[in-house]
Amino acid sequence: MSRDENTLTESVSAKDHAEGPAKAPVTLVEYGDYECPACGMAYPALKQVQEEMGEKLRFVFRNFPLKEMHPHAFAAAEAAEAAAAQGKFWEMHDMLYEHQDDLEPEALVGYAEALELDINRFVKDVNEGIFKVKIKHDFQTGVMSGVNGTPSLFINGERYDGSYDAETLLEVLQTVAIENGATRTKAIRR
Repeated sequence: MSRDENTLTESVSAKDHAEGPAKAPVTLVEYGDYECPACGMAYPALKQVQEEMGEKLRFVFRNFPLKEMHPHAFAAAEAAEAAAAQGKFWEMHDMLYEHQDDLEPEALVGYAEALELDINRFVKDVNEGIFKVKIKHDFQTGVMSGVNGTPSLFINGERYDGSYDAETLLEVLQTVAIENGATRTKAIRR
C-alpha cells in the first residue's frame, strides 16, 4: 500500500497541542517553525480564522523547525515545549511568533519570565533537552506526511496548499465545516 504524501500520517491525539473542541467539524493542523518568516506572516491569519470559526475549529500545532535555515528555530520549539510542561504552550507559542525577530536564548528566558513560568524548571528542562524527542517526532511525522516547508497546513487530515490569507482560508474552512468535516481542499486550492 503506498502512502499518499498529501495526507496526515499521524492522527491528532492527546499528545498534540490543540485549541478548540476535539469534536469540531474541522481540524486544522499546522507544521510550523517559529523563526520562519512565512509562518510569522501566516500567524495573524491563523489567529483570525480561529476566532471567526470558534467552536467549529480545532487548531493543532506541530513543530517543524528548519534548523539549517533558521538557527533559533529548534531552541524556540524547546521553549514552547518547556512552557507546555507548565501549562502555557499557547501563550509561549504566541509570544514566539509575536517576537519572531528575537529568539536568542536570553530572550526566550525573558519570555518565560513574562509568562510567569518557573524559570529554574524552564531553564533546567531546556538545558536537559527533554523535549528533543517530541520535537523530532513532530518533525518526522511532518516528513512522512510530505511536509517540505513551513507553514504546512492540513485540513481534516488532507494537505492544504492554498493561500494563507485569512479570507481565503476562512472560506475553505467554512465550506468544510458546512460539509460536516468532508475534505474538499483539493478542489478549493487558490
